[in-house]
Amino acid sequence: MQVNALDHVNIITDDLDGTAEFYKDFLGLERRDAPAPLTPQNAQWMYDRGEKPILHINSTDCPRAFDREVRPGELTGAVHHVALNCTGYDEMIRRIEDRDLDYQVNHIVAIGLRQIFVADPNNVLLELNFFGD
Repeated sequence: MQVNALDHVNIITDDLDGTAEFYKDFLGLERRDAPAPLTPQNAQWMYDRGEKPILHINSTDCPRAFDREVRPGELTGAVHHVALNCTGYDEMIRRIEDRDLDYQVNHIVAIGLRQIFVADPNNVLLELNFFGD
C-alpha cells in the first residue's frame, strides 16, 4: 500500500456560495455541483486544472457519512493547514493584496520554494507552495 497523492480537503461552511466563489476567483479553481445525493444547495466541488475535485465544500447542514461537530471560522482541530502546489507567485500576491488579506511569506532557498500563508473565509489556513516560480 502507498499514498499516491492528496485526494481532497473538505471544508464545512455557513456560506457555501461565498466560499466556493472565493476558491474560484482567488485560486482559479473550477466550481461544479457535487454528485448526487448531494445537491447544489449543500455541496460544491472545486476542480483543479487536472480535472480533480481537490476541495469539497459543504454547507453546515450537508449530510455526512462521518459526522462530527464543526463550527466554521474556528480552528480546525488537528488540521493545521492545507498545502497546495501552485504557479504564478506574483499574481497570487496581487490577488491577496487586492483583497486586503493578511498573509505571510516564507522562502526556502535550498529547494527553490516560495510559500504564501493565507486564510480562507472560514479561517482555514492555506499554504500555497511555488517551486521555482
